[in-house]
Amino acid sequence: MTTIAYTDGACSGNPGPGGWAWAVPGGAFASGAEGHTTNQRMEITAAFQAVKANPGPLEVVSDSTYVVNCFRDRWHEGWRRKGWVNSQRKPVANRDLWEPFVQLVLDRGDVTFRWVKGHAGDPMNDVVDRLAVEAAKTQRGRSGDEPPTELGPEDDFGTEAGTMSVETVAALRAQTVATSTAAGRPYAGHAVLVVGHRPPVVDPDGDPEATGELIDSLIGALTEAEEQHPDLVVVTGLRQGTEQLAAEAAVGSGLPYVVVLPWPDPAAGWAEPARERFLELAEESDQVVLLQEQVPDSRQGQVAAMARRDDWLARNVDAAVVVWDGTDEPVGRFHRSLVDHLGPTAVTVVPPR
Repeated sequence: MTTIAYTDGACSGNPGPGGWAWAVPGGAFASGAEGHTTNQRMEITAAFQAVKANPGPLEVVSDSTYVVNCFRDRWHEGWRRKGWVNSQRKPVANRDLWEPFVQLVLDRGDVTFRWVKGHAGDPMNDVVDRLAVEAAKTQRGRSGDEPPTELGPEDDFGTEAGTMSVETVAALRAQTVATSTAAGRPYAGHAVLVVGHRPPVVDPDGDPEATGELIDSLIGALTEAEEQHPDLVVVTGLRQGTEQLAAEAAVGSGLPYVVVLPWPDPAAGWAEPARERFLELAEESDQVVLLQEQVPDSRQGQVAAMARRDDWLARNVDAAVVVWDGTDEPVGRFHRSLVDHLGPTAVTVVPPR
């Protein structure tokens, strides 16, 4: 029989004091804490500890796409192929955790991973969430052979976890570029932009199976492009939907990626899980480019800034991959703009499903 283990991580401040937890429905559980860590590291640690503690066929259930996609979409293959280093010859983020974790999963050959939407009513997801939050707050772990009879409070780290870290803000301000057409691109290499549909057409939360297939398609397109251009760098705006999957596909391909933002923290106001993933992907990137320092004070201002962003992107990449169903007009307009700037042979269209 296959054991099912739910896992979760929590962090106050990101970085800050953190906690991790895993639990088997109707069975054992464990949690632990670290004084200064990140949410990503706690998510990885939770799953890693679950695999180490539960022999035999195992299904790990996590609300972290970072953990699940590493194995479901074989991100680790790109990391291993490139020697666990990025384009700057620095270790892959969290390599010290990922490398032994990946090796253990490969050696066992009996571990699978499944994504579950967090904070969406799944009882076991709630159990491990509260255990992880408790560990983060108290900086003490606990364990048992039977389900815990007492749980810590529900996750109230939302405001703190959603605050842009000092490191991210500093990076954004340090790499601001002018939006004029005279400004050259601030990154090197053969730049490939990935854009396309947003939710609900491309919806990682609503349709994880289709999302996995799309990431596979993007990885295939990027890997093929890399064969012709070894200095390939992926460019993304990190909007929800295709643009965030572009970053995940870059990670899965072992490729560097650059994030281009229209203004500081465009994820302000997003639902907490989506905002947290935005911050994670921005901090994992090889470079963040900020096109303007001032946050628009109106919806009209945001629309105008996004239009300038799209125009800047079209002028500062060498090729593009567009996830498009062939009918959506907004995506179609951007596709036509890219073709006008880059030429038809430089733009590849990938269907969303």
